[in-house]
Amino acid sequence: MFDLAPQQPAGKVLLHFSMSLDGFVAAPDDDVNWLTGITGRDGVEEEYIATTGAVLGGRKGWDRAPGARPYSEDWKGEIFVLTHHPEDATPAPGVTFLNCDVAEAVRIGLEAAKGRNLEVHSPTIGRQLLERGLIDEIDLHIAPVLLGDGIRLFDNPGGLPIRLRHAQGSQPRAEIDVRYHFVAEA
Repeated sequence: MFDLAPQQPAGKVLLHFSMSLDGFVAAPDDDVNWLTGITGRDGVEEEYIATTGAVLGGRKGWDRAPGARPYSEDWKGEIFVLTHHPEDATPAPGVTFLNCDVAEAVRIGLEAAKGRNLEVHSPTIGRQLLERGLIDEIDLHIAPVLLGDGIRLFDNPGGLPIRLRHAQGSQPRAEIDVRYHFVAEA
């Protein structure tokens, strides 16, 4: 597997998620408690706190945990929630509710990020941005779990494939090999 260089604050638009091995970012009810006990590499949270200037999410995620901040209270950037009904959203400090086109939401988010990265924390918004070519990078943390059902990172039945290349390594079109062992629950 390739060693991944630390994330850089480069004014990029990132689709950023922890994802199950079978491609889900949330359980069917939008629950993310399946991530409990899953750990990231050392320093990953601090890396994203330092490089993320703003976050763009959707209303469904916001309504699940109004007022929650990504990465803990240590992250101080702006949060933008894209919604068709901002008038009935639960307000919170540092959160702006937008009712606009996704491309305009990206423009607003990048301006607020002030040269750091804009992270997209919504698979639905991410899909729309991918279709328009407005995602610079997909940043995934693959968790050692199979959910079997839930909210997929990218769900576009009947759509065309979106080709990607590795951000690291000398073979940008090579597969990534991942190997896990089954763990019997006690």
